[in-house]
Amino acid sequence: MSDNSNTSTSGGIGFCGLLAIILIALKLTGAINWPWIWILGPIWIPISIMFLICLILAICFTDKK
Repeated sequence: MSDNSNTSTSGGIGFCGLLAIILIALKLTGAINWPWIWILGPIWIPISIMFLICLILAICFTDKK
């Protein structure tokens, strides 16, 4: 018999996803009048940060001969 007590799964929506859904709902109901670029910020800002980190690491570890 196998013991699966050490396995864990995580799922669902994260903080940024939930914040994006809330901001989209507020925008569509007219509660806020922000530009769409900032409404969708919780989606694109973390992606941009990860891209910049990867770019910096790629530049640092590139062999410069």
